[in-house]
Amino acid sequence: MMMGTNIAAVALAAPVEEEESDVLLLWVLVWSELVAFGILIGAFLVMSAFEPERFALARLHLSPGLAAINTVVLLTSGWQAALAVRRTAPTRQVRRSLIAAALLGFVFLAVKLFEYAGEIRYAGEDTFSGFFELYFIITGFHLLHVVFGALVMLLIAWRPTRGNVVLITTLWHAIDLVWIVMFPIIYLA
Repeated sequence: MMMGTNIAAVALAAPVEEEESDVLLLWVLVWSELVAFGILIGAFLVMSAFEPERFALARLHLSPGLAAINTVVLLTSGWQAALAVRRTAPTRQVRRSLIAAALLGFVFLAVKLFEYAGEIRYAGEDTFSGFFELYFIITGFHLLHVVFGALVMLLIAWRPTRGNVVLITTLWHAIDLVWIVMFPIIYLA
């Protein structure tokens, strides 16, 4: 009887330990992403402090209206991701919300590419110093995260498991957070 109880206790403890290691991995991934973006945004802020006139002039060539639309798109996508991660959501709703979040991610991509089309001609001009180089590096790196996250959400929507849904939605919210910080620093400062 004692041995059977110990086996049951080990069997019950194993999923908890596995879940805890998954959570640790998730937070290592999220924080590494936030640190990477923090370094890029920090470099942008330092450069803008050294060359405020050139950065102010370069910002005149950005499209804050399109960036604001993208902010709404990304926040709406994050809302869909939040609906997907609810414990009470049936599998059908989880799939629908993940697909909606991913599709909104692709809308973000389309708007950003349209925006880039109007800005790319300024990238090599000496007048704007390093503004556009940093701008395209930071926003491009973010855009790659959006596209990758949207593709992963579509993949997970095919066969959602609780752990995978929590992982991708948490990462998606980190991507949202980065954009919310980037938007005023790059477009509105």
